[in-house]
Amino acid sequence: MLEETLHGVAVADPYRWLEDESSPETESWVRKQSAYSRSVLDALPGRGRIRQRLTAVLGTGSVTRPEEAAGRYFYSKKQGDQNQPILYVRKGINGKDRVLIDPNELGTDGTVTVDWFFPSQDGRLLAYGMSSGGTETSDLHILEVDSGESVGKPIPKVRWANPQWLKDGSGFYYTRPREPEGIGPGEEVYHRRVFYHQLGAKWSEDKLIYGEELKKEEMPYAILSPDERYLLLDVFMGYGKNRLYVKDLRRDRIITIADDGESSYTGEVVGETLFVLTNAGAPRYRVFQVDLGTPDRKHWKEIIAQSDAVIDFMKVVGGRLFVGYLRDAHSELAVFSSDGKPQGEIPLPELGTVADFDGKPDRREAFFEFSSFTTPPTVFRLDLTIGPGNPESLEVWSRLDAPIDPGRFESRQVFYHSKDGTRIPMFIIRKKGVGKDGSAPGLLDGYGGFNIALTPNFRASFFPWIEAGGVLAIANLRGGSEYGEQWHRAGMLDKKQNVFDDFIAAAEYLVEQRYVDPKRLAIHGRSNGGLLVGAAMTQRPDLFRAVICGVPLLDMVRYHRFRMARLWISEYGSAENADDFQWLHAYSPYHRVRDGESYPPTLIYTGASDSRVDPLHARKMAARLQAANASKHPIVLRVETGAGHGRGKPLSKTVEEWTDIWSFTFDQLGVEYE
Repeated sequence: MLEETLHGVAVADPYRWLEDESSPETESWVRKQSAYSRSVLDALPGRGRIRQRLTAVLGTGSVTRPEEAAGRYFYSKKQGDQNQPILYVRKGINGKDRVLIDPNELGTDGTVTVDWFFPSQDGRLLAYGMSSGGTETSDLHILEVDSGESVGKPIPKVRWANPQWLKDGSGFYYTRPREPEGIGPGEEVYHRRVFYHQLGAKWSEDKLIYGEELKKEEMPYAILSPDERYLLLDVFMGYGKNRLYVKDLRRDRIITIADDGESSYTGEVVGETLFVLTNAGAPRYRVFQVDLGTPDRKHWKEIIAQSDAVIDFMKVVGGRLFVGYLRDAHSELAVFSSDGKPQGEIPLPELGTVADFDGKPDRREAFFEFSSFTTPPTVFRLDLTIGPGNPESLEVWSRLDAPIDPGRFESRQVFYHSKDGTRIPMFIIRKKGVGKDGSAPGLLDGYGGFNIALTPNFRASFFPWIEAGGVLAIANLRGGSEYGEQWHRAGMLDKKQNVFDDFIAAAEYLVEQRYVDPKRLAIHGRSNGGLLVGAAMTQRPDLFRAVICGVPLLDMVRYHRFRMARLWISEYGSAENADDFQWLHAYSPYHRVRDGESYPPTLIYTGASDSRVDPLHARKMAARLQAANASKHPIVLRVETGAGHGRGKPLSKTVEEWTDIWSFTFDQLGVEYE
């Protein structure tokens, strides 16, 4: 058994050999695991009915809010049996849709996808990112909108390029790795710089605009002001902190806005004014107005103060400030004048989530996405020629139809106390008529990290569970953004155990309040949520009847060595540091597995092309659990080929993944799907 000493502590790592995905030993082991998982999963009852229902509800699809450019509206939409969203353009707000790019006609396995798109300001050209196999590693393409012809050669491995077009469409600012060719999966997030690309020129000759001195893990984003004078430079340093600069393109000089590197600053330049949303000195955020002629902090003017709700976003549209709030993990939308005077609220259809709100400073319309637990994604258009607060100002631009009856279900928000007494919110969704008598099966879901809130949104894949009488509970754990930066920091670094305590307390609350049967409670989480359920099951294996662990981080001693994981050191810490090692090793699920312990039935699923979380975590954890487990409960590893962390996964693969998840969960919890 491999063992090494780190900071004076002996650390066993018996399955390190599984880190090498290309070794013959690992490939052979994965083949055997896949054969075993199919022998278990394919034999489970009700799979055909579950698959049929998932095909229907996941066929609800997706829709994005449109991006307007010179009277043309660009957006993507997926529905029915389409594997990937189709990119459309519409001339005029009520014009006829025209297909620009249909990824479903490209490739043979349904994994080719458009990751993002940015039209030029005159609507003639479109820059878009395309990837395949779930890698999320985009190549940047340029399309002539009218003819549908490609312009020039793609720029490789740009991932999050964020192209910012000049008004005349002659070129754009964008970000990419310093040397994009020849880098491994996920590593294209490192060594990023801001470049300018002139149409017709070779990308390798693009002019470097900013970032030569940045560290490997620091990621710059550039946003061009409407008058093309300023380039706002946002340098990522961690989740909840960054540096902010403005480059005056006329004078070729950098203006420092905020460089403490300890707080979050996002901004928007309008004329000579910069609007800044920050959590500096205000964990629930506030808004400042900054004159770019006198940008020193002492001259900043606070125009929207911190309140009891968290400011989620801010956007300048039509000379007004639109501010999205989170109050107890659901959305509110308010309007202010450009100098911060309240002008009313935008009435939302129900308790739900506002996402991707956008508009332009000189336009009289805005768009945003809205959904709830039972309302599928809907895109609303906000008419700014009608006064704020008037219901007629809000109209549906696009709505998805789902094969469900919302009236059959109910959702409620409850609050419970964690181990240290902290009050934690949780949503409970179930079919009407399901009693609170301790007999219902339950599934607890959570995330708890990276300043991400779990808010009411439509989760089509969960409806088979709710329809079968299962209780779905979604806990708003510390580490997220539900209550601002203090809430985030209370669940990161050396405070990460708080997140696991919150989750375990949620499970105990569901049992104590008789929402669920204590012998039929499962847990589910993905990514950082996979770490969450891995920690929960190794700390309290007696509490759960089944564990569903998706695309997880599980070896927290070595996680930072792989893929893009160095970006997460600000969230988790690094075992290279002696202090960080102590807390990471203390909760690392892979290292907390105990020989002879009876672990619950566990399904670990991952994607072979995952460029975010390396599949090695899933492999090592499955091997360790199988060797240590004293019970006869199955420990199943599901490896999806041609798929990654989740984005761009085709409908066909998503249906099969969730068919396996629900077949396994229903069987272990004794639930029949009719």
